[in-house]
Amino acid sequence: MDLWREGHQIGSGMKVDEESWDVASHAKEALSLAQLQEQTLQLEQQAKVKEYEAAVEQLKNEQIRVQAEERRKTLSEETRQHQARAQYQDQLARQRYDDQLKQQQLVNEENLRKQEESVQKQEAMRRATVEREMELRHKSEILRVEAEARARAQAERENADIIREQIRLTAAEQRQTILESIRTAGALFGEGFRAFVTDWDKVTATVAGLTLLAVGVYSAKNATAVAGRFIEARLGKPSLVRETSRITVLEALRHPVQVSRRLLSRPQDALEGVVLSPSLEARVRDIAIATRNTKRNQSLYRNILMYGPPGTGKTLFAKKLALHSGMDYAIMTGGDVAPMGREGVTAMHKVFDWASTSRRGLLLFVDEADAFLRKRATEKISEDLRATLNAFLHRTGQHSSKFMLVLASNQPEQFDWAINDRIDEMVCFDLPQQEERERLVRLYFDKHVLKPATEGKQRLRLAQFDYGKKCSEIARLTEGMSGREIAQLAVAWQAMAYASEDGVLTEAMMDTRVQDTVQQHRQKMRWLQAEGPQGGQRLPS
Repeated sequence: MDLWREGHQIGSGMKVDEESWDVASHAKEALSLAQLQEQTLQLEQQAKVKEYEAAVEQLKNEQIRVQAEERRKTLSEETRQHQARAQYQDQLARQRYDDQLKQQQLVNEENLRKQEESVQKQEAMRRATVEREMELRHKSEILRVEAEARARAQAERENADIIREQIRLTAAEQRQTILESIRTAGALFGEGFRAFVTDWDKVTATVAGLTLLAVGVYSAKNATAVAGRFIEARLGKPSLVRETSRITVLEALRHPVQVSRRLLSRPQDALEGVVLSPSLEARVRDIAIATRNTKRNQSLYRNILMYGPPGTGKTLFAKKLALHSGMDYAIMTGGDVAPMGREGVTAMHKVFDWASTSRRGLLLFVDEADAFLRKRATEKISEDLRATLNAFLHRTGQHSSKFMLVLASNQPEQFDWAINDRIDEMVCFDLPQQEERERLVRLYFDKHVLKPATEGKQRLRLAQFDYGKKCSEIARLTEGMSGREIAQLAVAWQAMAYASEDGVLTEAMMDTRVQDTVQQHRQKMRWLQAEGPQGGQRLPS
């Protein structure tokens, strides 16, 4: 038992020693662990200090940003207040200036009114003075005239016998002088006539001289008439021709520069500025080419009839055809022939004589030809007009290499049959369709609106909108209108811009003008349909 105790104590002592060793080793580990924990705590403390310092620095930065933002807001508010104060002061200054101007204007008006009143008073005083002076002068003049009349009457009454005696003596002396002059002249004339009759040489010379004088006067008169007709045919323009491109001597002397440009100008395209349907364009281009080759080869020209509604480009194409072919053109109107009466035949011959003298060839365009080329069998045509028509038929019976005849009419069915026999080709100019109308709208819009607005030479500006889309829309709305009506519409746009305050043509202004033009066109068509066949117009198809 004791042995076991001793053994147990020894074992316990050894265990205690082992435990003490373990405790010592664990203490070291704990100490190192504590040191590590202390270092960790110090590091954490340092990290917290740094975080605190960073937080403090961030707080300072935030305070600085807030202060800067506050200063910015303060400066912005001060600036806004300063601007508001400046605007208010400017408004006050403007108001004071306006008040001063109004006050000055009122003062000026008051001064002007006072001056006008003063001038009116002075004018009234001057007028009254002048009237008074005139009245006094008139009274004094009347008194003077009455005094002179009384004195003259008194003198005449006192000298009546003397005056009658003087008149009697003057009349007797004048009568005696006239009688003596008659006697002397009779004696001289009788002696001269007796001497002239008795001398046969003088009689023969006198008769021969009188005969030669009469022959000279008659010859000079006829020669002057022939020379005048020659000069008129060669140089002058006949009275029936309204417009011509043929250059006369008088025009060359008046406008030498323009005449030189015309002589040096090149032939133009026959369809330049002319908008037609594709089929009609191809046909008239063939006519232009044939006419130009006819001019070059000096062959016989063909006569053409162009018919259709008014304003479809007949006259324009005739001018272009002449310029393209290198010819001169002359335009006459059928309505000018009938009023000439008996002079119509002579005037018609003068036109063709003048046309035959053209060296370049002449395109004679007769507009409204149905006005005098009507059927001769009808009773509506007068004898003078029938004679003029016969003269026209006589001069156009054969094709000519000097001139080309182009007729234009809205009623070709009224032509005399002999006129139809002289026509080589008939061309129908119908109203433009939508495609042609769009080309016409674009052409005249560019000519009358867009080009003047972009050049800046005129008081015309154009608002911003889709021009192409607007032209297409207008072409759709102007159905049934001729080229002339579309050109007039473009001119109306230009006039509306000139009439506006700022000179700007807007899309709304164009739409308003288009609506008015469409309504006017419909009204014209209603009038034309109301007239019917008696209206003298061909209804457009």
